[in-house]
Amino acid sequence: MKNKKVLIGTLIILVIVIVAIVAFFMLNKSEKPEDALNNYFSKIGEQKYEEAYDLISSSSKDKTAKETFVNKNDSIYSGIDMTNLSTEITNVEKADDGEKITYIQKMNTSAGEVSFTNTATLVKEDKEYKLNWSNSMIFPELGDNDKIRVKTLEAERGNIYDRNNVLLAGKGNISSIGLVPGKMSANKDEDIQKLSTILGVSVDSINNKLNMSYVKDDTFVPIKNVATTESQIKEQALTIPGVKITTESSRVYTLGKEASQLIGYVQAISAEELEENAGKGYNSNSLIGKAGIEKAYEDTLRGKDGKEIYIENEDGDKVRTIAKQELENGKDVKLTIDATTQKQVYDSLDENKGAYVAMDSKTGEILALVSTPSYDSNDFVLGMSTDEWNSLNQDENKPLLNRFTGTWSPGSTFKPVTGAIGITEGKLDSNEDFGRSGLSWQKDSSWGNYMVTTLTPYNEPANMQNALIRSDNIYFAKAALKIGYDGFMEGLNKLGFNEDISFELSTSKSTYDTDGKIDDEVQLADSGYGQGQILVNPIHMASIYSAFVNNGNMIKPTIIYEENKQPEYLKENAISEEAANTIKEDLIQVVENPNGTANDAKIEGLTIGAKTGTAELKASKDEEGEVIGWFNAFTADETATKQLVVVSMVEDANSVGGSHYLFPKVTQIFK
Repeated sequence: MKNKKVLIGTLIILVIVIVAIVAFFMLNKSEKPEDALNNYFSKIGEQKYEEAYDLISSSSKDKTAKETFVNKNDSIYSGIDMTNLSTEITNVEKADDGEKITYIQKMNTSAGEVSFTNTATLVKEDKEYKLNWSNSMIFPELGDNDKIRVKTLEAERGNIYDRNNVLLAGKGNISSIGLVPGKMSANKDEDIQKLSTILGVSVDSINNKLNMSYVKDDTFVPIKNVATTESQIKEQALTIPGVKITTESSRVYTLGKEASQLIGYVQAISAEELEENAGKGYNSNSLIGKAGIEKAYEDTLRGKDGKEIYIENEDGDKVRTIAKQELENGKDVKLTIDATTQKQVYDSLDENKGAYVAMDSKTGEILALVSTPSYDSNDFVLGMSTDEWNSLNQDENKPLLNRFTGTWSPGSTFKPVTGAIGITEGKLDSNEDFGRSGLSWQKDSSWGNYMVTTLTPYNEPANMQNALIRSDNIYFAKAALKIGYDGFMEGLNKLGFNEDISFELSTSKSTYDTDGKIDDEVQLADSGYGQGQILVNPIHMASIYSAFVNNGNMIKPTIIYEENKQPEYLKENAISEEAANTIKEDLIQVVENPNGTANDAKIEGLTIGAKTGTAELKASKDEEGEVIGWFNAFTADETATKQLVVVSMVEDANSVGGSHYLFPKVTQIFK
């Protein structure tokens, strides 16, 4: 028992001795000097300058106050847009004044990558290494009285042109209306109220600008930018004492509303966008494409600012260039759009809610791409007040909605698609007579009270051509059932449904069901004549219709101009050549036949094929809903100068006369 107690006591003493030894070494352990230097630059890279200050030596702190240290590091590193700071230590050696470390430092800046070799001295204080700091720790040649300068040459943004080199977006002039406080009258409040009414800017906003700290009596204080053409507003403003108008350079959009949904606009970069584009040369004052071509081709259009980062001594002389990036102006973008056609189409729709695609059916070049009503890109560039933004955003006609990038119920314009799928799949004989069904029909009693209805009875055989001429819903409901679920969905998939189409602007996918599968017999029947859950993008629809004049190949739409454009196909053999030719001839009769629903769109001396459509949007089969009118047409004469396919759509069609409202607007393009 006694030996056991001795053994336990010995073990306890041994443990105490080991713990003491470990504690001694832990307490007396000091980090390596290179670890201390890496820790310092880690804080600098993370922009934790106050924590970095705690890692410098006492003698350095005596020379440089904490506030001075933090402000200097922050202003220099943020001024050059420093990112990705890295430090590679190449040598450590003892010196009389401490540990001398040689290292290579690299960083990304707004003027490109910077790399240099530098030395640092670390001294031990309270068993920890501290950095002897001076300005040279930022850059080797930076003296105590030197400054880092950043010189910027702003790159010009590339222009956007139409196919005929007509400017659509580019550098131009705007008018800046402002006030010079020292020249205002004694009735200052009354004048501000009057200017507020003329410019649509609140009194508080004007007063806030006049009360900015930089404003003096002779300062020009800009209040609102307006287009140079706003003569009336400028004349009214100039009647107020103290008002001054200057001319400023700005990006301008020559077509305004007529092309804004297509061209888009630029605006000041947001904090989120600045973070997303870190390292790409943007800063808080940068403009960035927010929509349309301006956004899609941002990298092409914006160019790169010329930048030089250099050291300047106390006499204002340049000591050394640290980094330099040459100015690179943005590149121009040329579109396939024809400005005259674009404007003509927009104006013809009279601000009705609609979309319009005019495309060369042989090359895929889009000549007009319109969404109405629209906003004006110039309003975003000029500056929009909160009230103006709210008015635009809350407008019931949704001018901010881009209708040609969305998807819509196609109604009867989808019937040729059903017919083409049936022929291609070998499930339909275009000459087969489906028999008379009257004005309403259902497959059997399993459909309950639901009936497929059609508007016009006819005595001719119920074959495909007559069904297209008369726009017979019942025929195409039967056709879809005859094709079957799998054949119908497979045919649509071959046409590009449920996938993004290859196009320069992002568009919504065309779909035939929200869950990607038609599994209800009534829905299949309704889908056959473009109802059910069928949704089609207008640009995609134009490509589908192009297959009728391209032997079953769907032309690939494009908005970017190329000299001697050669055709590319979005989908080759999307439908059979037999199907394409049959549907083309049938759609010619929709126009040429006196009974055809598009007979009023007949053009003297030109053969076109076309299909009208009316889609009813409703939550249930028992209620009335909004009506969309469609009119799709294409050049059916191979010898014609213009080979076009046009897809047009208007919402609230009942209020304007249905799809026939679109006839003169579409046929004028062919003429």
